[in-house]
Amino acid sequence: MKGHIVLKMATRMMVPFILMFSLYVLAHGEISPGGGFQGGVIFASGFILYGMVFGVEEIYRKIKRKILIFMTAFGVMIYSGVGYITMFNGGLFLEYAKLPGLNMKSGNSMGLLFIEIGVFITVSSVMLLLFIEVSKKYDN
Repeated sequence: MKGHIVLKMATRMMVPFILMFSLYVLAHGEISPGGGFQGGVIFASGFILYGMVFGVEEIYRKIKRKILIFMTAFGVMIYSGVGYITMFNGGLFLEYAKLPGLNMKSGNSMGLLFIEIGVFITVSSVMLLLFIEVSKKYDN
């Protein structure tokens, strides 16, 4: 997209706000509509917009494919790790009240936040991987 200076400037201005909004959706997913999945998709859409305007090669330079694959696995590890920690402390899988050092109310809040962070990381990484792989296929 050579010569589209207005589109490029608008994208440079919008992407930081898109990324901040995704973190807002993640943080308030417990008490309002949103959460890890929606926040992760919004986060990835900021990078996808950037890649569509500036070229997929720019995303390749900013985020390596190996890092995205690692982040996908790391998000799943956070999610399952919370469940296994609760099981090792005598509870059921994802019984947040059994998180160590937390009572029922704070355990539910913190456990849900950790779960949402894991989902956020996984969804945003998978969405970016899908975009990169599909755009590589049709780049020729």
